Amino acid sequence: MRIKLLNILIIIVLTILSITKLYSHTGHYKDLKKIEMDIYRNGEVIGYSNYSFKNDGDIFQVVNQTEFEVKVLGVKLFSINSLSKEIYKNEQLIEFNSETVQNNKKKFVNLKYDKVNDNFNIIGSSYKGIADKENIVGNWWNHKILTTNSQISPLSGSIKEQEVIFISKETLKIGSKSFEVDHFKLKSTDEELEEDKKLDFDIWLDSKKNIIIKVEYNRLGKWQYILKNVE
Repeated sequence: MRIKLLNILIIIVLTILSITKLYSHTGHYKDLKKIEMDIYRNGEVIGYSNYSFKNDGDIFQVVNQTEFEVKVLGVKLFSINSLSKEIYKNEQLIEFNSETVQNNKKKFVNLKYDKVNDNFNIIGSSYKGIADKENIVGNWWNHKILTTNSQISPLSGSIKEQEVIFISKETLKIGSKSFEVDHFKLKSTDEELEEDKKLDFDIWLDSKKNIIIKVEYNRLGKWQYILKNVE
């Protein structure tokens, strides 16, 4: 009986440790300088999404530059050029700013943490108002995107409810490298959203390093964000 109880306790402890590791905060990234991802559409590289990190005491900054262009028969159909900065203090996001040109249309987000009311104030091209501080900015450097119930669009500031489902543990091969990963499905929970605005991603996470290795979705073609380099 005691042996059986001990085995149960060991399983519970291991489970808690595993969950704690997945839910850890920005401290896991403070030794990193950059994460670089190539963007593919239908198997062809069309751009990149690169993140650079800076740690200065209790301040942690993430700068992202994303750029891609889709052409068919030499004609540009879709393009994005975006630059953003996230600033954290003692693990709490205190500021996020982005400027994006999407198909020659300007989008933006200016987010600040209101310490008094303990929430976010957002002024964006698609949303202006307050938001719960538990929201995560929807970028692919941060594994916490897999632990939240809602995310903030890094392009426009809109807030989307989501659910994340664990699919399986897998071995993912990228070029000559193999990664042991956890495969998740991230989807919108708001059925009233227009189809082209719904979240519907497959995400592969290296849970030992808390780094997203690959993101895949289908929207006018097969899109993939694939890890190229980590420093």
